[in-house]
Amino acid sequence: MSNSFASSPQVPDYLVYKNDTISTYNLFVEKYLQTRKGDKGKLFDLSFRNSIDGTEGTSLNCWRGYQAIYKIENDSLFVSAIIDCHSLEYKKEVPKNYIEKIFGEKVKNGKVFVDWHSGNISFPAKRKDNKEIRWDGVFERTFMYETAIKVDDGKVIEISEQQNYIDLRSGIDRLERDSISNILFNSIKEYKWTKLGKFDCGERYTVVIGKKGKVTNVVMTDYQTEELTKEYWDTKREYNHCVKSVKKALSKLQFDILKRKGEPTEENYFIEIWFKEDGTIENWTD
Repeated sequence: MSNSFASSPQVPDYLVYKNDTISTYNLFVEKYLQTRKGDKGKLFDLSFRNSIDGTEGTSLNCWRGYQAIYKIENDSLFVSAIIDCHSLEYKKEVPKNYIEKIFGEKVKNGKVFVDWHSGNISFPAKRKDNKEIRWDGVFERTFMYETAIKVDDGKVIEISEQQNYIDLRSGIDRLERDSISNILFNSIKEYKWTKLGKFDCGERYTVVIGKKGKVTNVVMTDYQTEELTKEYWDTKREYNHCVKSVKKALSKLQFDILKRKGEPTEENYFIEIWFKEDGTIENWTD
């Protein structure tokens, strides 16, 4: 799969729930297909596919080559159809269903029990005040309010309404993701740096904000292995000093808590800093 295909926004699958057909960003069929062997790369792996049979025109926003339709029935999760990309949009036509071609004998009464999946399913709650709070730029989207369905080996064990953002009284706002790098930089800039004449800590850093809204880890983005550190840094002492200083500069920050499918999640942010000869620090983050 080329980078242009991988970075293109992707169409979702669908979930039939309480007579509604809802867009869902959960790739259950893909998870199953990755276990299949002997398919010669036409459908069952992660390579780019034009369509289910590999003969139709390229669709940059459907690299899987298909869309899946799921349903929840009798407290169980099923695949009910595998269709060509975008075919559900043609409302006057019934999409061709490839479920038997893909699943074979696993099809029972026109559907397949998703016994290979455990975890949460989520989809946007129907609220006027709902909004998208995260998008990975390709496929997965997270909304402020979601219905979360907990599944264990295909069986639905819990359905709950979730808010994916906790606004802490003393927390720093994270709804505008692009503003976070400036907040991180300001804390780094105000930090009382030592050994400026001895160590140059101007680098790119990956900052991890953990599940509780605190900075849990800092690493140099370009030097995350022991081999790279030894090759490009004069001493491990200098490297450690820089990383520890950045982490200490950010240690007092408390951010609001972000969730994904109703569960607290961590998130990476990137920042690049540059130290001038006079000791001032510049924000070089893109």
